Amino acid sequence: MSEKEVVLEVKNLCKYFPGNKGMFSKKSHIKAVDDVSFTIRKGETLGLVGESGCGKTTTGRTVLKLYNPTSGEIIFKGKDISKLSEKEMIPLRRKMQMIFQDPYASLNPRMTVGDIIGEAIDIHKLYTGKARDERIRFLLDKVGLNGSNINRYAHEFSGGQRQRIGIARALAVEPELIICDEPISALDVSIQAQVINMLEELQEEFGMTYLFIAHDLSMVKHISTHIGVMYLGKIVERGPSDDVYSNPLHPYTKALLSAVPIPDPRAAKNSKRILLEGDIPSPIDPPAGCRFKSRCKYATDVCGTDDPIMTEVEEGHFVACHNL
Repeated sequence: MSEKEVVLEVKNLCKYFPGNKGMFSKKSHIKAVDDVSFTIRKGETLGLVGESGCGKTTTGRTVLKLYNPTSGEIIFKGKDISKLSEKEMIPLRRKMQMIFQDPYASLNPRMTVGDIIGEAIDIHKLYTGKARDERIRFLLDKVGLNGSNINRYAHEFSGGQRQRIGIARALAVEPELIICDEPISALDVSIQAQVINMLEELQEEFGMTYLFIAHDLSMVKHISTHIGVMYLGKIVERGPSDDVYSNPLHPYTKALLSAVPIPDPRAAKNSKRILLEGDIPSPIDPPAGCRFKSRCKYATDVCGTDDPIMTEVEEGHFVACHNL
C-alpha cells in the first residue's frame, strides 16, 4: 500500500511576538511557538493538545499565514509558503481554511448567512448568480441546516447552529486543509459529539485533511489519526493516536491523560490522577534545557542544561525527554 500524499509539512516553525519593554530592560520576545515540526497526510487528522497558552492556536494561525512566521518552513503540497507575500497567498487561501473557536465572534452580525458563506465564493469567483445560491443551500444542507436559512442572520441561531454556519463557510471554497481551532469548546456538551461526527463525515466524503486543536483529550482521540502534545511552545510528544493514548511516554502527556474522565465508575476509582506541581515558566524568558523540568518529578541535572531532542522511540512515535 503506497503512502498517502503529504498535504502539510511544518519544519522548525517559530513564531515570536515582541515582549513588553521597560525603560531599563533588554528587548524581549514571547516565544509562542518554538521549533515545532510535524507532518499531516491527505485525509488524516493531527490533533494538537496542551494547556491554555501552550501555543496551539498560534501554530494553527501561523500555518495559515494569519501570522507571519519568525522562522521555519510551512510546506503545503510541496511548496514552501512561509515567505510568500499576502498577494501570493491569495490563490492558496482557497485550499487552506479555518474553523474558529467562537461561533459568536467569528460571524459578521450584519451579514446574512448566505453572504457569510458566499463571501469567499465571491472573492475566488467560483460561482455566480443562481449557481452561487445553489452552492450555499447545498452547504447548509451538508452541515445540518436547511437551505431555506440562506437569508437569515447569525443572531437568529443557537451556538451550535452558528458553528455549523462557520463550518459551511470553511467548506465553501472546496479546501484541502482545514485548521479546526477548538471548534467545540464553546458548545454545549450535548452538541459537541454531533459536531465531531459531522466533521468526520465531511472529511470522509470530501477527502479533507484536518489540524484539530483542542483541550478535550477524549474528543481528540475520537477524531484524530495522530496526536501532537504541546508544552510552552514546543511539541513534546507526537505519534499515532492509539499509541499515544495506550502508551504515553512523556511525563506531561501522562499527566494530561490522567485527567481525562473515565465513564466506568469502577475503573475511575482505580485510576491514579497525576497532579503537576511547580510553576509554569514564562514564554518571554523560557529556561535553559527542558521547559517541563520545573514540574517534572523525574528531572535530572541534564534536564536543566540540555534541550531534549525529539527521538523516535517506537515506529512513528516521537518524544522529547532525557529520561527514556
